[in-house]
Amino acid sequence: MTYPETQLHHSLPLVLICDNLRDPGNLGTILRSAAGAGCSKVLLTKGCVDAWEPKVLRAGMGAHFQVPIVNNVEWETVPNYLPPDTRVYVADNCGLNAQVQMSHKTNDRDSACDRRFLKFHKYEDDLDTETRKDWLPKLEVQNYDLDWTEAPAAVVISGETHGVSLESLQLAESTGGKRLLIPVVPGVDSLNSAMAASILLFEGKRQLRIKMEDLSRDRSYH
Repeated sequence: MTYPETQLHHSLPLVLICDNLRDPGNLGTILRSAAGAGCSKVLLTKGCVDAWEPKVLRAGMGAHFQVPIVNNVEWETVPNYLPPDTRVYVADNCGLNAQVQMSHKTNDRDSACDRRFLKFHKYEDDLDTETRKDWLPKLEVQNYDLDWTEAPAAVVISGETHGVSLESLQLAESTGGKRLLIPVVPGVDSLNSAMAASILLFEGKRQLRIKMEDLSRDRSYH
């Protein structure tokens, strides 16, 4: 496919990776946000709903023809679709766990969140508590509005039912990425996947715009 020149001109060093997104309405809305923010491409890992399924097309409102979409990508081949030196950031869907990690404390909420992750991924019965603690990738957590676009960035958005995959956490760890936390008030479990994707992508766009403005000012002084 070819894409509009205006879209290519406004393309950002920002890739969206969809992780186990199975709701067609959510995926279509996310693709629309990715096109609007100027993502360079969208990768759909194996297990996501088909991007060309009718409900996704309807929710996408033409986004399919504005941003390159790669369907059915195996996790081991994801790096092949990323620019060199890309850092992968995972949208954290367990804010309570992230806040616990940020304060370097462990409590019942922390272990409950780990149990939820392991249950969804069928590892709960195979690992004791100590093994589980060492086995999950250790990722630093930072708020979404702090600078994370200093290098080409890829953002992982996961489905709401199963949460983030182990593969996404491992990829983030291997590229020096982090978990991005969108703080919510106590009692709210997490945001809808499409809403979280929109917040993060447009925050990335804002950060990159400020960098470009700073760079332009620096050049004008010389």
